[in-house]
Amino acid sequence: MNDQGHNLPPKYDPSTIETGRYQFWLEGKFFQATHDPNKKPYTVVIPPPNVTGKLHIGHAWDGTLQDIITRIKRMQGYDVLYLPGMDHAGIATQAKVEAKLREEGTSRYDLGREKFLEKAWEWKESYASFIRKQWEKLGLGLDYSRERFTLDQGLSEAVKEVFVQLYQEGLIYRGEYIINWDPVTQTALSDIEVIHKEVTGHFYHMKYPLKDGSGHIEIATTRPETMLGDTAVAVHPKDERYQHLIGKKVILPIVGREIEIIADDYVDREFGSGVVKITPAHDPNDFEVGNRHDLERILVMNEDGTMNENADKYEGMDRFECRKQIVQDLQEQGVLFKIEEHVHSVGHSERSGAVVEPYLSTQWFVKMQPLADEAVKLQQNQAEKVNFVPERFEGTYLRWMDNIRDWCISRQLWWGHRIPAWYHKDTGEIYVGKEAPADFDHWEQDTDVLDTWFSSALWPFSTLNWPDTEDKEFNRYFPTSTLVTGYDIIFFWVARMIFQSKHFTNQRPFDDVLIHGLVRDAEGRKMSKSLGNGVDPMDVIDKYGADSLRYFLATGSTPGQDLRFHWEKVESTWNFINKIWNASRFVLMNTEGMTLQDIDLTLDKNVADHWILTRLNETINQVNRHTDRYDFGEAGRYLYNFIWDDFCDWYIEMAKLPLYGDDEAAKQSTRSILVYVLDQILRMLHPFMPFVTEEIWQHLPHEGESITQAVWPKVNEAYTNKQAASEMQRLVAIIRSVRNIRAEVDTPLSKPIVLVIKPDHADIAEQLESNRHYIERFCNTNELTIHLNSEVPEKSMSAIVTGAELYLPLAGLIDVEKEIERLTAELEKLNKEVDRVQKKLSNEGFIKKAPEKVVAEEKQKEADYLDKRAKVMARLEELKNN
Repeated sequence: MNDQGHNLPPKYDPSTIETGRYQFWLEGKFFQATHDPNKKPYTVVIPPPNVTGKLHIGHAWDGTLQDIITRIKRMQGYDVLYLPGMDHAGIATQAKVEAKLREEGTSRYDLGREKFLEKAWEWKESYASFIRKQWEKLGLGLDYSRERFTLDQGLSEAVKEVFVQLYQEGLIYRGEYIINWDPVTQTALSDIEVIHKEVTGHFYHMKYPLKDGSGHIEIATTRPETMLGDTAVAVHPKDERYQHLIGKKVILPIVGREIEIIADDYVDREFGSGVVKITPAHDPNDFEVGNRHDLERILVMNEDGTMNENADKYEGMDRFECRKQIVQDLQEQGVLFKIEEHVHSVGHSERSGAVVEPYLSTQWFVKMQPLADEAVKLQQNQAEKVNFVPERFEGTYLRWMDNIRDWCISRQLWWGHRIPAWYHKDTGEIYVGKEAPADFDHWEQDTDVLDTWFSSALWPFSTLNWPDTEDKEFNRYFPTSTLVTGYDIIFFWVARMIFQSKHFTNQRPFDDVLIHGLVRDAEGRKMSKSLGNGVDPMDVIDKYGADSLRYFLATGSTPGQDLRFHWEKVESTWNFINKIWNASRFVLMNTEGMTLQDIDLTLDKNVADHWILTRLNETINQVNRHTDRYDFGEAGRYLYNFIWDDFCDWYIEMAKLPLYGDDEAAKQSTRSILVYVLDQILRMLHPFMPFVTEEIWQHLPHEGESITQAVWPKVNEAYTNKQAASEMQRLVAIIRSVRNIRAEVDTPLSKPIVLVIKPDHADIAEQLESNRHYIERFCNTNELTIHLNSEVPEKSMSAIVTGAELYLPLAGLIDVEKEIERLTAELEKLNKEVDRVQKKLSNEGFIKKAPEKVVAEEKQKEADYLDKRAKVMARLEELKNN
């Protein structure tokens, strides 16, 4: 792949540049971790994407940031492991496979467990292959020799080890509890798999008659269908209104069952009537009240959301149809006396979108408080804690850990890690172990699987062959170095990795966790199918190339913030790459045949040479400073400014003077600096834009097979010359000021001018004199005076730069009389516009009737016209007085 000595094609074409390059990297094994004892290890595990579909723009952002970090560290001399892998995504994948089966006219029950799992594995292989192709298009430097999957043999062993150990420690238990139930997928959900949405529902106000016929009490509910499972009504023990009723009975409407009036502190006596119905099998708070008062738990629904035999005449009805019918029946009986609209938060399944049902069920749970306490204590040790970037997210994490509930880990699925628990067919005894009981025929394994996040929580160490703590991979690459993930899964994943890692390895799972936001559309809206505003990263790559997408994603926001996707900004990056491409072509065309041995930075240098090398050192410093803090946006800004402004717009232009001159030593020095600076630029840009930088670098004199192996730039203080940099900055300021004056008076750069420079001091005069060839060339002067005592020309334009005053006689620039005439006509036009807009704005009728946006536009016009008029008047005054 070493094409040094051949020129780049005239046009930058990302598809041509990027095709085949990834294969070159893989064949060279440039991404493989080496166990080199002379290098420090640096590990990043990829947040495993679900094998349910293709990667979205959020995955592209996540992967880009990880890849930037690992490429930098690899170039800085670390033994980098960037470990790829995928997640089986229990509910999501099973739902996709079942949907596909339905299209084929069958179901998982028709196939049976084993055949269904074969279909799920086929799905996994298909989508895993698709995801790998997307990783390739993005250019992620992954070590595929270590790729893992959450259901592979090694990870399955780790899952069983953790389950069994937690069970033996009393931290996993099986119990009856109110859980979040998804009636569509018919499985339990953890709290954080429930999305709460504001929904307009109703409060149904009812009268429960007292058994003794002395009256009734009023209750209100949003879920009247659950009243069929009421086993008490409750009041606050200190509520004077109901003291005399505590212990009495009411008759449950519809059902006719007698239920007791109990007293419990749970009741808010200020809310509504101060009386609540208690349904222990269908509400988590009621469940706790029921436990305190030893109430019966009556489940009135089936797992699919239909009413069961305890619902009496409503048996078989869908829960929402049942609600409608009960409301009608209660109204007919005179029990329901008021219905009021009520906006409240309703839980929905993250996967199916179904309204989640609080449901009494026997499930497996992790006792969270002891594990959370360990993890929180870890954060109190500065040397051992996980460092959140930005720091504020540590508070988010700790707040969740402080208010943690036990984790329901069982799922009523077939795709996943089957729970390693068996029940004796005769005695009902529970056996938990990594292997099945010896007398297998007498035992039946639990049919449920574990929550996907149970295995994902072990990802940083299970992927490195834990529980084999003697394993060389585990001992070298764990704890991992940096995790990159979004703030939306701090609870789902980050917290769980921390407490599992602390408990099982007694170490943090990663040193740092870099938190980024969400990718939103240009208007700041969340991307969704319903809005149709999603962006496929592969479409962006097809249009502008992976390098453009990566650079935009990496530099488009600050750590922890959301990123707005703008096609225009991706295009802007594409233009930036074109600028780099064209600058590289210039360098290559003017250094053809150069070898590494020809590069000599010790030759005599001019002020531009000293300046660009000084600016390079400053840029390396800033890029290192910001990348070390994961602030790639700021690092990118420094790179952009150095490349576009300093190198392309100034140094390359100034380099043309010696390159096209007769001084061979000056030519050689300039060529050396051009090649050296471009090489350093490409190295710093490489993690952001791996494809185009590799392509250009291959054409430069270089050592090694790939830029991925090149050494990261270091500051060389021998090349810092502050004095020369200061001189160059003054030259640039002079040239810019002259060009601005030319633009102001509409004088083209091609027209030679007279320029008088009056320096403040003799040393500045000497510096300017020694570099007058730059001023003559880039200001296009036919007469240049540099003198401490220069006379100020009459009728001239002027500018002040640090250390000098500039004067451009107007006679050499414009016809003063014609310019006065032109500006006078312009002033008349502006006066008319100001008069028109001010009359409009002083019209009260217009102000009152016109839309706010129109009025704002008119006010903006007024401000613009007034500003332009002031400038024209000042210019006229200057011309007339000169």
